[in-house]
Amino acid sequence: MPLPETMFCAQQIKIPPELPDILKQFTKAAIRTQPHDVLQWAAAYFSALSKGEPLPVKERIEMPLAAEKTDAGLTPGLLKVLHKQVQTGTVNVAELKEKWKHLCLPEEQLKAILQLGDFGEEVEWMKVLALGCSMLGGVRSHSMKHACEILTRDPEGGAARIPFATFSFLYSYLASIDGEIPEEKTEMFNLLQILKPPSPTPPSFPGLTPVLIFSTYPPRSGA
Repeated sequence: MPLPETMFCAQQIKIPPELPDILKQFTKAAIRTQPHDVLQWAAAYFSALSKGEPLPVKERIEMPLAAEKTDAGLTPGLLKVLHKQVQTGTVNVAELKEKWKHLCLPEEQLKAILQLGDFGEEVEWMKVLALGCSMLGGVRSHSMKHACEILTRDPEGGAARIPFATFSFLYSYLASIDGEIPEEKTEMFNLLQILKPPSPTPPSFPGLTPVLIFSTYPPRSGA
């Protein structure tokens, strides 16, 4: 025989004062991120929240890329989330796989990136980021555009500037992976970094538009 249902009055039910805001922020984060597996993502979200770690949350909702058949693959927004969680330096492959899984991303995509980069147990995050941008962009100019937009500290919609040394590293690394650009061409980046040309006219590099290169330069004084 089932036990009679216990009834409580409003005065007996105590709701933690912080609970409504926690649930509100969680709901907004889920809507922005659109995780493929909500339960798996929710576990990662509250785990990061309890530890004070960067949350697996996109800055804004984004539409699936035209090249994607589904919305379950890597996107610029998700790659930016990973960058906030990992930042720079090296990261253990096991840890990277865990963060990748928390964002409900296909394991095959990460496996392809790790194989392409021929990484060991420890990977250099900026190289993984570069290969992720390459997976998103296809052609090198689009890949570098994604990298600038992910790494920039400029306001959204701005020039998406990044330090020239960072741009040089990413471009040279992708060029070395492709093997299509002679080494002397990529060495021009190192020369430019030393000389710091005074002319606002951007240099020409294979596979990149002048506007993209120029966007990586810091603003000139008096401009």
